[in-house]
Amino acid sequence: MAETMMLGNQAVARGLWEAGCRFVSSYPGTPSTEITEYVSEYPEVYAEWAPNEKVAVEAAVGASVAGARAFSGMKHVGLNVAADPIFTAAYTGVSAGLVVAVADDQGMHSSQNEQDSRHYARAAKLPMLEPSDSAECLDFARRAFDLSEAHDTPVLLRLSTRVSHSQSRVTPSERQERERRPYQKDAGKYVMVPAAARVRHAAVETRLTALTEVAETSAFNTVERHDKRIGVVAAGIAYQTAREALGEKASYFKLGMIWPLPEASLRAFAAEVDTLFVIEELDDFIETHCRKLGLAVQGKALFSPLGEYTAEQVRAVILGTEAPAQTPAAIPGRPPVLCPGCPHRGLFHVLHKMKLTVTGDIGCYTLGASPPLSAIDLCICMGASVSSLHGFVQVRPEMAGQTVAVIGDSTFFHSGITGLINMVYNKSHGTVLILDNAITGMTGHQQNPATGLTLQGVPTHKLDIEALCRAVGVGRVRVLDPHDLAEMEAALREELAAPEPSVIVARRPCVLLPYVKRETPLAIDGPNCRGCRACMNIGCPAIRTDGRVMTIDRSLCVGCGLCARLCRFGAIHPEGEQKA
Repeated sequence: MAETMMLGNQAVARGLWEAGCRFVSSYPGTPSTEITEYVSEYPEVYAEWAPNEKVAVEAAVGASVAGARAFSGMKHVGLNVAADPIFTAAYTGVSAGLVVAVADDQGMHSSQNEQDSRHYARAAKLPMLEPSDSAECLDFARRAFDLSEAHDTPVLLRLSTRVSHSQSRVTPSERQERERRPYQKDAGKYVMVPAAARVRHAAVETRLTALTEVAETSAFNTVERHDKRIGVVAAGIAYQTAREALGEKASYFKLGMIWPLPEASLRAFAAEVDTLFVIEELDDFIETHCRKLGLAVQGKALFSPLGEYTAEQVRAVILGTEAPAQTPAAIPGRPPVLCPGCPHRGLFHVLHKMKLTVTGDIGCYTLGASPPLSAIDLCICMGASVSSLHGFVQVRPEMAGQTVAVIGDSTFFHSGITGLINMVYNKSHGTVLILDNAITGMTGHQQNPATGLTLQGVPTHKLDIEALCRAVGVGRVRVLDPHDLAEMEAALREELAAPEPSVIVARRPCVLLPYVKRETPLAIDGPNCRGCRACMNIGCPAIRTDGRVMTIDRSLCVGCGLCARLCRFGAIHPEGEQKA
């Protein structure tokens, strides 16, 4: 087939399809989300969004054991959630091939931490492949299934933001249709009671030895010989950065299999070059392995463990060239803020006004922490808002009436529900606000169990949030319109005074959903504006000031009217309705 350009994530999806993958279950998370969205366009592959990464991997394991090639994709923090089934799937092995992709986010473009997922491969004793461009994304995704089946193991595919979201050339192929493998009942292999697990642990160690031989000989790892005064060991996007920086002034040992790492071939490469460098973003994973082999190697003593590298930085360190001076950005910084017209902006204004302590969660609503709303006090990970509310009020019961948790609808299904069960079970006090915007917002509008639609947009059962909360034992559940600020404040005072767990579902759809109608943009009536700046307190990016005069950018305003409700002088009206 003709060569074409693809995003890295798109190429992974193509590789899954070409490999005959039949089942995909994932949870959206930048920078991995598009893999599952692209693969859902292939009718031969069943693809779904799961409530969280643990469920997604468990479903994929079930599909693999049933005989179909299966895949699950997630971002790096999602791997923490999925770690439980992954570590045991390393013991059970697979039937048909099983591939799990994890996308790290060096530089934290959209993440709460900068973890290095390669450690999971070593800890779980699983093979990990790491492509460096879209062509390898396709090729490695496809070949990962063969590796999985040949060695009876799940295979981890590590991506990064730059590889996932960059385009480069690929040459697609046709799909290799795979018949389902026959299901074979085998409790000794798939039921991990201690007696069986002890046997399987031995199999895992034997498999790891065999995979080390693969690392020595397979085409996943390659050597490029140029100037032998400098040798570089690198993988993934770090290889691309090193190649751009050094060109043919260095020779390269390019690792495509990042675990297990080869030993003999690394020693042979080190013997060929005068000075050996390891270039790897984040932790000293490869460098530590090289030092364990007794190789004289330079790495993190020269390079930062933080963030992404640039070619200029690598060139400056290794070649001694002067890095170009950093010039100030020509445009002002733009901190992330809630969208203009976000239906839940007013809620954060109320929380701030009431001076409540707020345990927050991952997603759009983390942005409620930014000034001027400044409404979030704690944010750890998906679902943690509810659990941390419980811990907070248990040790500070005197603050139970002043502390709430805020969580989005999708995040509540991901792992907030278990925290709510814990609150009920352990007789906690505190109010949980579920901000239902009828979609998974931050990752780009993916469906979830409460939208009533599947990944493909097919109607399905729509989860009733209120009924779910009542079912786990919450006696006080109410639904409010977050645009009604007075009712929201009154409801908060009432629920916080109740000596039991309570839930307020604040329900309005995301303003960016296509069916949400935009109202007439608002404008500020200059003569009536007193310059009190109350409208600025909600942090709407559509409202601007030159320090003296307030204006509303009609290209951003959706006419939600929140600013008008906060103006005590009646100076904000729909455009064209200003007072004379």
